[in-house]
Amino acid sequence: MSSEAILNQKKEIVKEIADKMKAAQSFVLVDYKGITVEQVTLLRAKARQMGVDYKIYKNTFMNFAAKQAGYEELSSCFEGPTAVAFCESDVVAPAKLIAEFVKDNRLQTLNIKGGVIDKTVADTDTIMKISQLPSKETLLAKMLGSLNAPIASFARVINAIKEQKEASA
Repeated sequence: MSSEAILNQKKEIVKEIADKMKAAQSFVLVDYKGITVEQVTLLRAKARQMGVDYKIYKNTFMNFAAKQAGYEELSSCFEGPTAVAFCESDVVAPAKLIAEFVKDNRLQTLNIKGGVIDKTVADTDTIMKISQLPSKETLLAKMLGSLNAPIASFARVINAIKEQKEASA
């Protein structure tokens, strides 16, 4: 393979990562050293269930991609082994995935380095706070339940009035 072909291949990888960064609602950068192959396999399976894309790329590729995507502030995160968890549909999912996986597997080696939440660069503390939020589906269900409760109560009152009038008639 010629050096020009290799360079084009590398540029394609960088473009792919940058496109994922731009499309993602959020993504989290993780230091994954010390994690076993079995644990990575479990993490990827759980990521797929949550709609998260968990990948490992070279730091140089991710650094160039972050700059292309407008996230230059993340350049300090690309030291040591780095993995990334992207999600296009749920802002909370990548942070929740990593936090829950660390907790469930009692890992001290899988550490969040930084990331982006809703197109804004976020530090580790912010990402950990985000990971405590319920998922989008849970929040929507709670909101719909709250909206539905007054309507259901009103319907019960109307039904009670109807039954009372029927009983007195």
